[in-house]
Amino acid sequence: MPIRVIGGTAKGRRLKLVPGDTTRPVMDRVKEALFNILGTGLRDASFLDLFAGTGSVGIEALSRGAASALFIDSDRMAIRTIHENLALTGLADRATVLRISAFDYLRRRQPRAFDYVYIAPPQYKTLWKDALLLLDEQPHHLNPDGVVIVQIDPSEQQPVALNSLQAYDERRYGKTLLWFFERIDPGDAAG
Repeated sequence: MPIRVIGGTAKGRRLKLVPGDTTRPVMDRVKEALFNILGTGLRDASFLDLFAGTGSVGIEALSRGAASALFIDSDRMAIRTIHENLALTGLADRATVLRISAFDYLRRRQPRAFDYVYIAPPQYKTLWKDALLLLDEQPHHLNPDGVVIVQIDPSEQQPVALNSLQAYDERRYGKTLLWFFERIDPGDAAG
């Protein structure tokens, strides 16, 4: 299945796929819906693409005006593909690519915070939940008005007890669910 950049400065550019079957690129219609939802809030934003795979979501964010994107993946072939796709789109100057486990990255205590965090791990392993719980424990990865987007198969959805994050929207597109969370002040959660 070919993937491409849908909008912005790199619109129409075809992206390379990660060799093998370890990644599942997001469908164009889901990606288009996501970025329509995010809209102009993306301009000059910082974007964290966890489990980045081909990098297509972070690249779409950069193409549509995000100031920076950090791509995280532990797979060597995915990292190479992300670098190739950034070169193809001319967006490498605003991107950082790290080969590290998403969980190891989220356990880091560091000051860098993002406006958007995208979580789209391999399916059916509850990795999304583990990543979301880690992000909830380490909310400094997210700016105060930041948004977390979880992309999962709808059958994977289950309640999650959170303190720093709160679900505020979800959208289903066939076998893909986009679930949106925002950072909250834990004191506000009780009210």
